[in-house]
Amino acid sequence: MESLHGPTTMTTQHNQPKRGIVKQILSGDTIIIRAAVGAPPPEKTLSFSSIIAPKLARRGADGGQETKDEAWAWEAREFLRKKLVGEEVWFTAEKPPNATREYGVVYLGKDPASAENITESLVSEGLVTVRREGIKAAPEISHLIELEDAARAAGKGKWGSNASEHVRDIKWSIENMRTFVDKQAGKPMKAIIEHVRDGSTVRAFLLPDFYHITLMISGIRCPGFKLDDKGKPDPTVKVPYAEEARYFVEIRLLQRDVEIILESVNNNNFVGTILHPKGNIAEALLKEGFARCVDWSMAFMKSGADKLRAAERKAKEGRLRLWKDWQSTTPQITGKEKEFGGTVVEIINGDALSLRLPNNQLKKVFLSSIRPPKESGRGTDEDGKLPPRPKGFRPLYDVPWMFEAREFLRKKLVGKKVHVVVDYIQEARDNFPEKICATVTIGGVNVAEALVSKGLATVIRYRPDDDQRSSHYDDLMSAETKASKSQKGIHAKKDIPTHRVIEIDAVKAKQYFPSFQRAQRIDAIVEFVASGSRLRLFIPKEHCLCTFLLGGIACPRGARPATNTAPASEAEPYGEEALAFTKERCLQHEVSIQVESLDKAGNFIGWLWIDNVNLSVALVEEGFAAVHPTADRSEYYRQLKAGEDNAKQQKLRRWKEYVEEKEEEQRIEEEQANPDRKLNYEEVVITEVTADGTFFVQSFQQGPKAEALNMKFRQEFQANPPLPGAYTPKRGDICAAKYSVDDEWYRAKVEKIQGSNATVLYIDYGNRETLNITRLASLPAACATERPFASEYSLACINFPKDPEFKALAIKYFREDTSVNKLLLNVEYRPQGAPPAATLLTEGQEEDVIKNLISDGLLLVDNRRERRLQKLISEYKSAEEAARKKHANIWEYGDITDDDAKEFGLAR
Repeated sequence: MESLHGPTTMTTQHNQPKRGIVKQILSGDTIIIRAAVGAPPPEKTLSFSSIIAPKLARRGADGGQETKDEAWAWEAREFLRKKLVGEEVWFTAEKPPNATREYGVVYLGKDPASAENITESLVSEGLVTVRREGIKAAPEISHLIELEDAARAAGKGKWGSNASEHVRDIKWSIENMRTFVDKQAGKPMKAIIEHVRDGSTVRAFLLPDFYHITLMISGIRCPGFKLDDKGKPDPTVKVPYAEEARYFVEIRLLQRDVEIILESVNNNNFVGTILHPKGNIAEALLKEGFARCVDWSMAFMKSGADKLRAAERKAKEGRLRLWKDWQSTTPQITGKEKEFGGTVVEIINGDALSLRLPNNQLKKVFLSSIRPPKESGRGTDEDGKLPPRPKGFRPLYDVPWMFEAREFLRKKLVGKKVHVVVDYIQEARDNFPEKICATVTIGGVNVAEALVSKGLATVIRYRPDDDQRSSHYDDLMSAETKASKSQKGIHAKKDIPTHRVIEIDAVKAKQYFPSFQRAQRIDAIVEFVASGSRLRLFIPKEHCLCTFLLGGIACPRGARPATNTAPASEAEPYGEEALAFTKERCLQHEVSIQVESLDKAGNFIGWLWIDNVNLSVALVEEGFAAVHPTADRSEYYRQLKAGEDNAKQQKLRRWKEYVEEKEEEQRIEEEQANPDRKLNYEEVVITEVTADGTFFVQSFQQGPKAEALNMKFRQEFQANPPLPGAYTPKRGDICAAKYSVDDEWYRAKVEKIQGSNATVLYIDYGNRETLNITRLASLPAACATERPFASEYSLACINFPKDPEFKALAIKYFREDTSVNKLLLNVEYRPQGAPPAATLLTEGQEEDVIKNLISDGLLLVDNRRERRLQKLISEYKSAEEAARKKHANIWEYGDITDDDAKEFGLAR
């Protein structure tokens, strides 16, 4: 029987020892040895002579019977694994007649003479049994028996009394694999690699609970083997680099202690990362050109994806193995073309932006590797053509989630500075222009990643050899995976948003007009700018689209393309510049509008504010527009006129060739148009005199109406008290304010907001006050449509003294002289940029209030040259001369109009 168990010594002349490297331990008495160096080198299975090890459990695949470990079988296998795997050993091998394998002895050490006999070590530890029956006595066998008897006597290994504790409880399968992955929470688990199926797929035991798993390595894929009809690798079909990739992994990981991070599940396989003290096997495979990056599994990785991409890139550049014929499809982009900054002026779609660069150039940029929400269920017909969309179809509102994607980008980016890194340039094809695809960040946040994480875009899948992708592609994939798990946005299965947007035409405009007019201020989003004064607005509160024209101005039109009904037209002078001005400030910005009128085509006309700036006034101030004659009826007329006058003086744009008329010519024309002073006295009550000397009046007949209006909404507030702090005021709002003196509610206009305080103008009385915003409330709609009952005026034909004390004294006496129930007011002229100038008479006595103040030496007469005012000026001059002679007040020290008296600061 000796021949059955092979030689027991390595000194026989016909069986000299050889050298090899231990690849794998099959059991406590059988190993696989690589006998020589190669790629891969030949290998042989070798069983240890004269011993029997406990049998390891078998899974029972392919119809076989599942078995359990014999006691100490795993410990015997582990003894050899820890001692031999990957080590260079000496061994003898002999194949007895009729045997299926070779038998021999393995020695661990550099020198055969002093090397450790592994068979003897196994026996000494009590991990195997020495064959005694039918064995011819030999010194080597006798020595093994002695060692076994010593181990038995010492109760070592299998000779102990606790054999049942040394049988593994192997879990060959896991029922709920997804739950198992989630339970591990991405924590590394100790494991032993048991088998390498191919370069990127292994089988392993997870310790200490002995879960047997098949693991696909995250982020990579190696060439696999062609399988036959029985599901086994077909040896007749050679897949390039498949065997080399497997060998690369085997010599590094097979039966090595590693850590595994489970990251996902694919069919009946786990997907995860293998961690080894000497490095990441996935990265090593990529660097040597044995594997490719795989996007779908890389998305599950918690970290390290960038290193895998870098390793693959290195292999490509070196044209290694799988990449020997690789050619780059991405042109090199460097310098300012590669990286730049800009301000976002428009969100073109859910994946495209328009930027204004520092040199004022506009550039369109696409977000790399993402696709915005798309229309579903619109397949091609038999001819491969897309069917027409329904009439009135608007992709922005009718494609689910497209509006939300656009709004997310609009709110985050429009008007903000962003940083752009170009990833690739997609060439023009299929009638589509060239596309600059880039990673756009704001405040360090990747815009595309944020969009994908909200479920408002999907990530484009590429071929493995396609390099035209985002430099943060793996982050995008990870964000999409999370969004999909959370069923966010386009991944949601319910609560899909719908937007029923109403297009306001000429008929519908008449229906909406009364409510828009009553609303005073309406929030809107500028969707399109047709010209400097013509805009397309979306009103969220009403879910409607309308055309809005800026009131009070005449603005040049831009160029218009030809249509079915009209030929193309060229731009009017400065029309394109005005369009650009409005577009830059308003496009896709949130604005507020005030509707005043409606034209025949159903376009609303009124005022628009962007960041509290009246756009009509801004266009006039920049010289793009002129004041329209209808503006004189507006409360913004003074601002418009002052802006136009300033633009004329600076000769801005349309006023570039403007020649200002001489003052004398203007005066003559004015006198010719109004040769006589017109007297049209109105009964008024002065409600407020300002520190600047202007004053507010109420029409005597309108006073009761103002009080009735106040009582109306006060009663409503008593019935339904407004909640303090519920109203958020904005500059220009018409609201209700609680006056601090009598604690009553009045109508007011918000002029300024500072922190928690607001400065308001009581529009029916003219006085101002700064209040805490908790004392403000929304005005009932019925009370908001009435025009202010108080109007502001200035004193005609006079100047206040520049000395602060005398000016304060003049205003004090003016207040006293006008604190009567009724006065008669006549408008004499309307100065530019100031309130209308008027004279005041007392009722009954019909005394001129201004003349009395001049007689008291409190005011100076203005030398106006209008012929129609000369009689009035003459009367005022006589009163001024009398005050001078009496040395009254400002004339106390003589004629202050003389040059030598300028130190008093009273010169006109």
